[in-house]
Amino acid sequence: MFRLAAFLCLLALTPSLSAQSYVPVKNRPPQIAREFRAAWVATIYNIDWPSSPGLPAATQQAQLRAILDKLVALKMNAIIFQVRPQCDAVYQSRLEPWSSTLTGTMGRSPGYDPLAYCVEQAHARGIEVHAWFNPFRALASSSSQVSKNHVTRIAPQITKKYGTQVWCDPALPETRARALNVILDVVKRYDIDGVHLDDYFYPYPAEGAHFNDGKSPAQRRGYVDDFVSNLYSAVKRQKPWVRVGISPFGIWRPGVPSGIEAGLDAYEQLAGDSRKWLKEGWVDYLAPQLYWRISPAKQSFPALLSWWRQQGSRPVWPGIATERIGSSDGRGASEITNQIDLSRKIGKNWAGHIHWSMKSLMNNKGGISSRLANSYTQVAAVPPMPWINRSAPPSPGVAASVQDKGTFVRWVPGNGTSKVAVQAVINGEWHMITILPASHKGITIPKAQIVAVTALDRYGNASAPKVLGLR
Repeated sequence: MFRLAAFLCLLALTPSLSAQSYVPVKNRPPQIAREFRAAWVATIYNIDWPSSPGLPAATQQAQLRAILDKLVALKMNAIIFQVRPQCDAVYQSRLEPWSSTLTGTMGRSPGYDPLAYCVEQAHARGIEVHAWFNPFRALASSSSQVSKNHVTRIAPQITKKYGTQVWCDPALPETRARALNVILDVVKRYDIDGVHLDDYFYPYPAEGAHFNDGKSPAQRRGYVDDFVSNLYSAVKRQKPWVRVGISPFGIWRPGVPSGIEAGLDAYEQLAGDSRKWLKEGWVDYLAPQLYWRISPAKQSFPALLSWWRQQGSRPVWPGIATERIGSSDGRGASEITNQIDLSRKIGKNWAGHIHWSMKSLMNNKGGISSRLANSYTQVAAVPPMPWINRSAPPSPGVAASVQDKGTFVRWVPGNGTSKVAVQAVINGEWHMITILPASHKGITIPKAQIVAVTALDRYGNASAPKVLGLR
């Protein structure tokens, strides 16, 4: 009854229908394109945002809006936003201090909540927000000034110096519990779409440094496995639609697959058994950092991606090194677009990839943003999670009318609808027009012969489209 009343209200609010009005028809639109298109936005060292510490809140917000507007312009659909660089917070937290990347001083408020602002602005544009956490790194530089409530002050017994860095010891239950509590606090309080971890579980080898914990590589892997498994279960208990993704080093082990070479054994040295996490289903997606070129063979992008996509049934969305355009290996923008093409062809897997990093897209490095117009020809919905939920949302109520400026389309979303996808037949051909938050309620598009509106829920499930054609 409520949805019927809402739809009658929609019709009442719709501008008066002209002689060319729309009625239900049986035409079916093409399937909505599906692809995860994201970029990392690193806050540590002010790599991507904000451009420098200590900027006024209005300037930081303007820079963040510019990033989100660029994602929309490129027809991308997700941001991987770093919110915990070193046991600090790019959001309001009672557990950890404000990050120094915001104001230049750890513990000092920037005058607003960046994560809340990011979620609000991204969702208004139809962009997903995946909150990126570094679980165990305490300080990237041990000489950094810290606030009185930083872990190195309030729980120094769980930290260890490692060269010029400080780490929380993953072998200690308190370390793992602390990281888990911080992440779940964000999941509970913010309307994020994903939780994202990078490759920093144990520190990368550094000359003259030793992580003195007396633990074997196998023991360390056990601690990390325990954390990853518990994190996945805890997030799903809290909000099952929140995706859990991890971005490990791109080579599981040297020599795997055959012919692959690496100067690092992430399995042994970083305690990252990322193949196991994929096989066990402890992630909703894995994003191995495949930052090498398509050739030579010893770190071949397609060979590695093919291997990764054979290791489990969950999506593998490779990290792509857009930042390395123009580097000493001679990489041009065409290398990036060719890797995107390969990511769509290799293996039976939902398509997707992540750019490292957003700064390269903002600066149009090597012309990459211009070239992406040929790669992202239409908007795409984030792939679904059928291993979590397969229930399609109800079709929306839809009305349309012809106006001077085009066709005005309005909708009333059903329960559980997060976004709507609008398609239309214009000049005899189907076009994917846009994907918008369901709350937008309406849009004017070019004059169309047929319009179709499909509801999408937080799991990525799609309703049957509601299709209207000219009378």
